[in-house]
Amino acid sequence: MTTDTPARLLQLLSLLQTPREWPGGELAGRLGVSRRTVRRDIDRLRELGYPVQASKGADGGYRLVAGKAMPPLVLDDEEAVAIAVGLRAGAGHAVEGVDEASVRALAKLEQVLPSRLRHRVSTLQAATTPLTSGDGASIAPETLTVMASTVAGRERLRFAYRAKDGTGSRRVTEPYRLVSTGRRWYLVAYDLDRDDWRTFRVDRVSEPFATGARFTPRELPTGDAAEYLRQSMYRRQETYEFTVTFAAPAEAVAPRLPSWLGTPEPLDERSCRLRGTAGDSVEWLAVRLAMLEIEFTVEEPEQLVRRVRELGGRLVRAAGGA
Repeated sequence: MTTDTPARLLQLLSLLQTPREWPGGELAGRLGVSRRTVRRDIDRLRELGYPVQASKGADGGYRLVAGKAMPPLVLDDEEAVAIAVGLRAGAGHAVEGVDEASVRALAKLEQVLPSRLRHRVSTLQAATTPLTSGDGASIAPETLTVMASTVAGRERLRFAYRAKDGTGSRRVTEPYRLVSTGRRWYLVAYDLDRDDWRTFRVDRVSEPFATGARFTPRELPTGDAAEYLRQSMYRRQETYEFTVTFAAPAEAVAPRLPSWLGTPEPLDERSCRLRGTAGDSVEWLAVRLAMLEIEFTVEEPEQLVRRVRELGGRLVRAAGGA
């Protein structure tokens, strides 16, 4: 019998978070208490914001249902390890749709994982190899979690950085945001030594260290980290404008497009047009458009038209066509 009420409530909550309906008698047996105590504990959980639904019947039953907000979860060892491994796999590669929120979740989870579970997570990850598209650099999840923790805690971050030409340097920064472009992770931060804002490719970062020194966030020039990164990338490389029309309505095309390509504008009920500016190679943009699996026509620029035509011919030949 569990006489410690807080411990019993956590045990009850852990049981209820299993997706099934629990008869009152079974819960009482699991907890070693009376059914009346179970009912009181259910009322306490409801007062704490957990939406527990009761059903009528000979024995009655209880189920945890979806509410307006997500209350704290109680995870057993296997569940915590599974979630941490999954988040690490997603965080290590800048998968489209896996953004800073997943990294913050991983940082929170690993902060409270017992050492025995952290060891299990690291061992399992070391023994597995994720199948990725190969067009993005892999990153140690520990690097991302340290960065995410300093962003959330407004704590200065020190790290070693390798530039594009291989030159190494040491940086002390005030981290602002982590941004995923769909292929890579970037850190937007204020560089204290250079007294200016900078963007850093996270796969070129090593030895990240949270200094413990707190700071008051500065105002980012663009007000938005993703926009600042976009402008920074375009300043460093040659860009080109493109126009593409799709043989599908805008609401069908938009969900398939990565945010950095822009938003399509409706032409009519069955077609739309996308105008944007790209910094990636025309070869990459041609492949990315083909991956949408929607009929499209490139209007400009001419080099993108040629690349799409060459890509199409190559694919037809590869399939044994004329």
